[in-house]
Order: sequence, then structure tokens, then C-alpha cells
Amino acid sequence: MSTLEWKTDILDGYEAADLGAPAPGPGQEDGPLTRTLIRRVATPRPARAVALIVHGYNDYFFATHLADALAEVGCVVYAVDMRRAGRSLRPGNQAHHIGHIDELGEDIADAAAAAVADASQRVGRDLPLIVHAHSTGALAATIWANDRPDPTLAGLILDGPLFGLPLTAWQSAAMRIVPTLARYQPRRVVVPAPSPYTTGLQQRGWVFDTDWKRPQGVGATAGWLAATLAARTRVARGLHIGVPVLVASADSTGPDRLDNPRHGSQDTVVDVGAIDRAADGLGPDVERLVVDGAIHDLALSADEPRARYLDAVRAFVDRVVE
Repeated sequence: MSTLEWKTDILDGYEAADLGAPAPGPGQEDGPLTRTLIRRVATPRPARAVALIVHGYNDYFFATHLADALAEVGCVVYAVDMRRAGRSLRPGNQAHHIGHIDELGEDIADAAAAAVADASQRVGRDLPLIVHAHSTGALAATIWANDRPDPTLAGLILDGPLFGLPLTAWQSAAMRIVPTLARYQPRRVVVPAPSPYTTGLQQRGWVFDTDWKRPQGVGATAGWLAATLAARTRVARGLHIGVPVLVASADSTGPDRLDNPRHGSQDTVVDVGAIDRAADGLGPDVERLVVDGAIHDLALSADEPRARYLDAVRAFVDRVVE
């Protein structure tokens, strides 16, 4: 990989670099594709590990407080905005569309390799890698960590992983036709719904770019649904991730409606029951964390559950990194 050209990022204290286009493949006819690596300029002393933060769907990296928590335990912190997302969204791109989970896995792999190489130059020695991934990014990171992990990977943190959706019986039945639809109309928007979850984050004071994390939602394509369904099926059958894994979620799932009295204190996006069922089958060293009162992105929860989550993240890094 060529030397990265770092430029001042939109976030204070951060820089960003274009990782370039992914390998050519099918389904890339929606404009140029790229990926963006973001780094926290300040490095801890001493540096103990590299941390890569991976976002979810209708999402991008903006949670600097999460980066700060990782830096507190000696991580040189990076994040990736994957193809068709956030800083990497280009004119003509269909936001967040994929045809296979390995597309996101490739973005994670390239970002991890670049982050590890850059950090080694900055601190003068090689460091182990920790990946913190959320939601769809966590689903992709799970498959990546099982199939082709970076050789430096020392631990995987999954924040509200997309291992299942809270579907009605009718919705579950309708999902059966999605793989067929995806073969013929992969870019067809199947779920155009808005995102009360994102609106709730705004109402609770989180600040982000609403062109990149949209309260009106991002329509889920048939390709994205089929890709994530196939990946969830693989996870449910069991994997063998060879490094320690922290699997974190809220204590319950509820409706994604602003009139839900627990909208700010439970997961309103993914099925936490599916996370429970899948966790033990991920590998030989899995730590399950359930945080009462947390939301889908545990790092964006209210003060108390967020503090409990970040404490657990720091403790996990301490456990897996010498």
C-alpha cells in the first residue's frame, strides 16, 4: 500500500487519508468508490495497541469520546469510513449499498493493514490490533475476523452487532424472497423507512452530519438485505474466531418509535435475543456484556450505561493486550 496523504479532518484533533478504491468487482456502477482512514493525531505514551473503529449502517465515524476511551488504555486510534458511507460517499453512490458482506470485510482489512503500518511508523515499533465495530460493521468484522483476520489482530469488540432483526411474522416471511430479488434488482430499495433511532440521538444532544447519518433514514436495498441475511445465517451456524471477543448489547429490544417510553434506554434497531443466541458460538474466548439502559450503539447511550460500557471496553483492552 502506498504512503497515505494525511489531511486535516472535519473533527478537531484528527486527520484523514483516502485509502483508494477497493478491488474491482460487480455492482460498482454507481460512481467512484473509495474508503477513508481517520486517525487521532495525539498518540498515547506508552502506546500498547492499534485500535480501529468501524461504523454501522446510516453511520460514519464521529464518536471522539470512544476514541478517547481507547486512547486512555494506550491505543493509537484510527477509524474507517467504508465505501458509500460518510467521508467516503461520492456523487452517484447509493449510500451503504453492498452486494456481499465481504465488500465491507475488504474495507476493514485494508483499513486495518494501513492503520497497523502507519502506527508502527509513528511509534517506532509493531503493535497488536484491536477492532471495535458497531452494528452492520460488527457483522462484517465478525465474518472478517473468522475468515481472514489481520495477523496482528488481538481482540474484537462488537457493539450492538447486527446478528438479527426484530421482525414480525409477516416481515420474516417477506425476507424469504429477498435473495431472489437481489439477484435481479440488487439496488432496489426494499425498506425506505425513516430512522427514529437517529432522530432520537439528535434529540438527546449528539451532534453529527445529517447528510452522512440521516434522520430520514437510508433506504435498505435488496442487495444489502440479502448480503446481511446471508452473513447473519453464517454467524448463527457458528464460527471460530481465534482471538478474544467482547460481545456487547443493550438489555432489551423495543420498537423504534419516538413514543416508545424506553426509546433512549433500549435497542430499537437489532434483536438482542439474536446476539445472545449467537455469542457463545463465535469462538473459544467470548465475553458477553449486557448493559442495562443502553441503546443500539452502546457508545452513544445515556451517561451511566455509556460509562459502564466504556469501562468494559477499557478492561477488555487491558486483558488482551500486554
